[in-house]
Amino acid sequence: MNTGNANQTAPAADYTLVTEIAGAQVTRQQVERHAHRYYWAAQYCAGKDVLEVACGNGQGLGYLAGKAGSLIAGDISPDLLARARALYGERKFLARFDAHALPFAARSLDVVLLFEAIYYLSPAEVFVRECRRVLRKGGVLLLVTANKDLYDFSPSLYSNRYYGAVELRNMFASHGFEAEVFGYAPVHQGSLRQRLLRPLKKMAVAAKLLPRTMAGKKWLKRLVFGSLVTMPRVISEGMIAYQPPHPLDGATPDKRHLVIYCAATVTGDH
Repeated sequence: MNTGNANQTAPAADYTLVTEIAGAQVTRQQVERHAHRYYWAAQYCAGKDVLEVACGNGQGLGYLAGKAGSLIAGDISPDLLARARALYGERKFLARFDAHALPFAARSLDVVLLFEAIYYLSPAEVFVRECRRVLRKGGVLLLVTANKDLYDFSPSLYSNRYYGAVELRNMFASHGFEAEVFGYAPVHQGSLRQRLLRPLKKMAVAAKLLPRTMAGKKWLKRLVFGSLVTMPRVISEGMIAYQPPHPLDGATPDKRHLVIYCAATVTGDH
């Protein structure tokens, strides 16, 4: 799920290397997280005009389309868009665009989604201003991102800047949003093997020894998680037992969850 830099007509990097591609070998946890973010978003999207930015190869679009009143989605990567179009055929909700310059009219949308991609943007504030422009009053930007505040955090290839719970709340407040932040996937619920290997992961991160692409991480996933599963082509109902993410105060860095969620609502007139 990725975008490119502002004012570019072609991506500066091959984002297929860092995207959870349908059919790839992944961990069960990755599948669960993928499904969870769309189940969470569905609560905000029912009957609304929805845009997913950086949609990647589109596993969640069919699910969203069944919830939203209308749906548009896109990505800066032509390779990822080609995969999404192959999946959805004649359905006309896909387009190529840059997250820094959304090609939509002011106040034309109710919900914008950006999942696991804000750290590729440069600068992210341009995207946030674009979201405030295209969202109606009371509209909401839904964002999911890896938690940079964990002590063994490992950044993705091509990433620019990560935002934790505190930075997200502050950034949105400065651009006319009221943000709620949440934590998902508690660290303590990982397997004993995962918990024991965290100090080794931290050392590997510090030594810059960890692979940063999806393919490169495959051997590491087998070591930490054991057997892998196939990333499904589409997200559907009943894939996981959904539990809502845990509310955070947003005043202090969260060190208890692997993933940060943010729901930022447009406030006031604009």
